[in-house]
Amino acid sequence: MNIRFLETFLWVARLKSFRLTAEKLFTTQASISHRIAGLEEELGVKLFVRESRGVVLTPDGQRVREYAERIVSQHYALRQAMGAARDGRGKVRVGVIDSVIYTWFTQLIARISEQFPDLEVEVTADSGRNLCNQLQKGYLDIAFQVEPFRLESVNNLELVRYPLQWIVASGSPLHRRYDSLASLAQHRIITFVAHSRPHQDIVSLLNLHGIDSPRITCVNSFAAMIRMIEEGFGVGVIPPALVTEQLASGKLAIIQIQDLTDNCLSMLSQVASWRTGPGLECCETIAHLAHQVVQDFCRKMGPDYARAARH
Repeated sequence: MNIRFLETFLWVARLKSFRLTAEKLFTTQASISHRIAGLEEELGVKLFVRESRGVVLTPDGQRVREYAERIVSQHYALRQAMGAARDGRGKVRVGVIDSVIYTWFTQLIARISEQFPDLEVEVTADSGRNLCNQLQKGYLDIAFQVEPFRLESVNNLELVRYPLQWIVASGSPLHRRYDSLASLAQHRIITFVAHSRPHQDIVSLLNLHGIDSPRITCVNSFAAMIRMIEEGFGVGVIPPALVTEQLASGKLAIIQIQDLTDNCLSMLSQVASWRTGPGLECCETIAHLAHQVVQDFCRKMGPDYARAARH
């Protein structure tokens, strides 16, 4: 039985698309169709049926998938045992949120280049919600975002948590000590995209203090968020770890609120989520490389700025 045909079958089953599988395997859609047709002819069963959102496995296809996963896994294990594995070749598609780009992502890329010099890395920057959607559809192999992604074929590893603080432009009218949260809430509050964990935590905190109609501006670009805070447009609720240079230079400052026992609002997490299965072994390696990079980053920053997740 042709292992390449089985690998192709597994990719179509994961991605639910002949076109996406062709892109992933650097071939044509006609070639993918030929391989699946050959496998169906050899096995004497129909493996896929077409639906409006793509192709799905037939009951026979589900049974074949169970065997194919084991056969391809054993094939990779044999190649590794004989020193002929091809791990680290091909392309891996990585998704990242802004907060990852602004902290430790370049160090991770350097580590990946060292360990997998022949691996092509394709990077997509987007919101956490969009990255999870792309991961589910098979457009991405691994994503670094804010929450564990619940899907059977996806593994998750929490990497780090960042304390959020109130941050303003130094020397601006906003740069002062506040005696209450209500006095701060008279100004515009700038934070991450709507319905994100930081946004929800801010709304909950304000409601708890009887502030029902705050002016909150949600921004899906961290670069834009920083610029707005620097220009004095409002009070930012962001992790200091993402603006260390601006804080060190005095361009931005952390402010205090007297009636809050803990000035830290909540935590912003970063999580690695990656697809599993034969041929995706490098994704798990990359996730653990990210964990090592983040450990180093947290030691450098200190617990007030970044706290490594415990496992």
